[in-house]
Amino acid sequence: MSEMRKCAPDAAATPPARGAGALVQAADSVTTTLDIAAAAHADAAGIATRQARRLADLLRAAAAVPRYRPLLQGRAAESWRLADLPVCGKRELMQDFDATVADPAVTRASLRDFMRAPEQVGKPFLGRYWVWESSGSSGEPGIYVHDAPAMAVYDALEASRRDSPRPWVRWFDPLYLGERLAFVSAIGGHFASHVSVQRLRRTYPWATQRWQSLTILQPLPALVAELNALQPTILATYPTAAAMLADEARAGRLKLRLQEVWTGGETLGGVVRAFIEQAFGCALRNSYGASEFLPIAWECAAGQLHVNADWVMLEAVDAQYRPVPAGTLSHTTLLTNLANHVQPLIRFDIGDRIVLGAAGGGNARCACGSALPVVQVQGRRDDTLVVRGRSGQPVPLLPLALTTVLEDEAGAFDFQLQQTAPDALRLCLGPSAARGERARERCRRVLADFAERQGALALRVSTTSLPQLPLGRTGKLKRIIALAGAPAGQRR
Repeated sequence: MSEMRKCAPDAAATPPARGAGALVQAADSVTTTLDIAAAAHADAAGIATRQARRLADLLRAAAAVPRYRPLLQGRAAESWRLADLPVCGKRELMQDFDATVADPAVTRASLRDFMRAPEQVGKPFLGRYWVWESSGSSGEPGIYVHDAPAMAVYDALEASRRDSPRPWVRWFDPLYLGERLAFVSAIGGHFASHVSVQRLRRTYPWATQRWQSLTILQPLPALVAELNALQPTILATYPTAAAMLADEARAGRLKLRLQEVWTGGETLGGVVRAFIEQAFGCALRNSYGASEFLPIAWECAAGQLHVNADWVMLEAVDAQYRPVPAGTLSHTTLLTNLANHVQPLIRFDIGDRIVLGAAGGGNARCACGSALPVVQVQGRRDDTLVVRGRSGQPVPLLPLALTTVLEDEAGAFDFQLQQTAPDALRLCLGPSAARGERARERCRRVLADFAERQGALALRVSTTSLPQLPLGRTGKLKRIIALAGAPAGQRR
């Protein structure tokens, strides 16, 4: 499952260290940054060489992890083929979490305690790890721990491979110090994008004073007022939120002079991209990332997403985890994080359907000149719900906001929310969801209260339990479904 791209414009955004340790960290960051810059111009063979070396390093580290120790110990890491290793999913990861980390001080219980405190967002766990939780779009929220070298890799990838529509500005301001950045996202928990922004703000307060994180859970008029007051030059958010704000700009209520829009975390279609760019009068850059590896792919000037294949490996596979041909839509995707050694993620099923390489096959290099592989992604395609407002105006309810309140406030993760009328919703609970009347009532109350806070008329919310939630034609669960016959623009 995709996450919104984090902004990490400094490759050395690691926790403060003392003495010789600080010099080692600084040297490692510089080495990582230089290698990433060199790999951007490498050919396919050079990228494959980096992959193989880093995979061997990862497997040597994984041999010390209880989950992988029986499999990997006693055999040279270079002798393993990735396809010979077992597939892992989020459910297996969380069921035996303590056996998946290399540091015995990192336990599921201690991380849960750490994440209960909102003031810990952006702070390193045990002074040396960063942790965030994913959404429960597959019915189970995940917890991911990243070490300092992995964070340095993520930061360097973001800093050096972000294609800016204003290259002349980036030449004089490569670290975005002169920009006012607004991150519109879910900020109530330890989510990857929010943790990453707060980490940089804590580490470099002098450089990030003009960066602000704004919650998508507030009523739209309040969000518009905050953005109008902030006057950001760059807006970073989800495609559905960007489209909603573009509507406000077209209506004259949102008055921004944006220079760039960054999106990620959801599937972005061409029509929605054009609508957002026209409304704001600036270029949009999309990205692909996940809690398992933040900057999976970046968008080049030719409009293609390129996988950062020197640090992350993607396998496009069918339902039996067999590779599908280049240019073919996969059933799911297996991710191997080559940067993070504290929680090795090897052949991890992230659930997205992708096409690696050009549609229909072929290995032609992208028009931008990069040899990094091109990927097309079918990620989240949830709908924005539009309900009746108390003032007579329609009120949009963003899919990410709805899933966030259900997960965080109602503790529901296995669900599908369907709009059945302009003022009615039906919540379908899956087999792993709590089904008691108290749990159902909590879900109904949370949804009704959230809609009321957004300015909606009273909603009728019903619940039902299903033995299996219906999958869409893409084979993925669509969690938020708009009213049948809703305008196409609502289904973003």
